[in-house]
Amino acid sequence: MKRPYDELMSLPKAELHLHIEGTLEPELAFELAARNGVTLPYADTDELREAYRFEDLQSFLNLYYELMAVLRTERDFEDLANAYLARAAAQGVRHAEIFFDPQAHTSRGLDIGTVVEGLWRALGSSEANHGVSTRLILCFLRDESAESALATLDAAKPYLDRITGVGLDSAEVGHPPVKFREVYEAAAALGLRRVAHAGEEGPPEYITEALDVLGVERVDHGLRCVEDPALVERLVRDRVPLTLCPLSNVRLRTVDTLADHPLPAMLDAGLMCTVNSDDPAYFGGYAGDNFDAVRATLGLTGERLRELARNSFLASFLEDDEELRARYLAEVEAYTFG
Repeated sequence: MKRPYDELMSLPKAELHLHIEGTLEPELAFELAARNGVTLPYADTDELREAYRFEDLQSFLNLYYELMAVLRTERDFEDLANAYLARAAAQGVRHAEIFFDPQAHTSRGLDIGTVVEGLWRALGSSEANHGVSTRLILCFLRDESAESALATLDAAKPYLDRITGVGLDSAEVGHPPVKFREVYEAAAALGLRRVAHAGEEGPPEYITEALDVLGVERVDHGLRCVEDPALVERLVRDRVPLTLCPLSNVRLRTVDTLADHPLPAMLDAGLMCTVNSDDPAYFGGYAGDNFDAVRATLGLTGERLRELARNSFLASFLEDDEELRARYLAEVEAYTFG
């Protein structure tokens, strides 16, 4: 039976907060494990899905990094990206800015080129094959050293023609943005765009620090900004985009239930919010599923949903192709809700 909100799957949208490693569905994990001779500590896909019950961010990260062992070759990364792009396209995603975690792979003995080249096999032909334009964002693991981040940026230099920006992810608490000041200054000097996770589990001060010290242009998550009225006022005034991930917030217990999510209040305050899927294989839904969920649970109107979709394209790094951005925005405005 068609649900009343299934129409949101076709609402044109950009995905700005998506970890490609977090799109590894159990079926593909087992397929790649068999291909690469990796033994997973789970009997089957059902048992693996049962492991997707997380107490907090760290319990998720433990499984997230464990399953990366199946990713070994360029073909593996190509298959991973193509699987995501096919699902995203089916849920209305027209543009995707995709995070990847090179340190999680180089620490396992892979070359960064294996990761980038494999992903680019899919991303480079994504518009033709999936109807989705893409950008690639290299993320530093904040629970690794600042020196490791600098070495990663240096190793990525031969591939900067395919990398649009840098980000900062993994365990937030105890790893403030200031730790990565030097690598962000180096990234800015190379002309790379800058984003960072801040204010998910970490305090609102991390958001301020990401803006002031790292010079970020978008804040990934940013949920806890609501605890600081002066910060909210600044984010509204400066039109700083926030890449919210509602289903992720519930799965990682940042909010107790989706009904408790502050998204409606954040929109009412004038914040430039977007809705994204984060790590959809682990958190129960891709971009369209997140739109579906917030409409069904939070009662967002069609015009609010159009605002979220519009924001996603306005916040995207499409300055090098304003004609494409304009086309996407026209699709959003022309969309008719049932």
